[in-house]
Amino acid sequence: MLVLNAGEVMRLLDMQSGIREVENAFRARGEGRRSTNAVVGLELEGGGLHAKLGALDLARRYAAAKINANFPDNPAQRGLPTVQGVVVLFDASSGVPLACMDSGPITAIRTAAATAVAARYLALPKASSVTFIGCGVQARAHISALAHVRPIRHVVAFDSNPGAAEKFAEEIKASRDYEVRVSASAGDAARASDIVVTSTPSRRAFLDVGDVKPGTFIAAVGADNEHKQEISPALLRTAAVVVDDLAQCSRIGDLHHALESGVMLESDVRASLDQIVAGRVRGRLDDDEITVFDSTGVAIEDVAAAALVYERAEIIDTRNFAVHQ
Repeated sequence: MLVLNAGEVMRLLDMQSGIREVENAFRARGEGRRSTNAVVGLELEGGGLHAKLGALDLARRYAAAKINANFPDNPAQRGLPTVQGVVVLFDASSGVPLACMDSGPITAIRTAAATAVAARYLALPKASSVTFIGCGVQARAHISALAHVRPIRHVVAFDSNPGAAEKFAEEIKASRDYEVRVSASAGDAARASDIVVTSTPSRRAFLDVGDVKPGTFIAAVGADNEHKQEISPALLRTAAVVVDDLAQCSRIGDLHHALESGVMLESDVRASLDQIVAGRVRGRLDDDEITVFDSTGVAIEDVAAAALVYERAEIIDTRNFAVHQ
């Protein structure tokens, strides 16, 4: 079984390829090809574990199990990443374990790639401004992903830790020719852009009706368990909601809170992303529509990304990056 550390995974998985493979995974699901997933979570003191399982038919039949630990206080208290874990990739026809790899780069790239796929269908075609609420690992992955699908030129950053927002802004200024500023509030930051990405550990909604302008595309990334929440039920009710997986979002996403409060039904959801990618449902209907992508992270994204890493590692020796003789 191949074992790959974070650095090796990062050298084998680029954002453009990640977007392509994640889009293909959603298309496969939308076209009725095998693409199954499941999720389970366990709360721990100060954090939690969640396991996501998926299967996908690609060049061969693959299945993957990703187990991530999520501890929001890790960076400040321990100098460790918030999210740590592993992905184990299997041959789904025989059950043979093919590879075990660090989940950090997989999670960052496949999550941002899914947002980029959703933005391709749901954001305004000329959307050039993006607000990041939460300036951690996901914000950094998302700035790269969104640049592949929209002509980004303006960035607004907000974080409950002002230092994190300032650091993120400085990094963007140093690496990209963008206009960048830090905002003092989430609402002001959100109203400033065509695209809003929320990637926080918040357990209480902070974006409500009136916090975004008409035509905004919101990628709600942070709510990956039933206790997290970023988008108010009222805002979801007034928007066109697209989910990565209806059953999963109904249990653990921002949609979960809207359903629980009674302001929405599952039938109020516009579509799942696979239906839109496959052309079965239209995404955005007009330029004034607010669209929300409820992104809880679907395991088929992990399978697609891990399979790409594994197939590239079959050709390239991941220890010295020399082609096998």
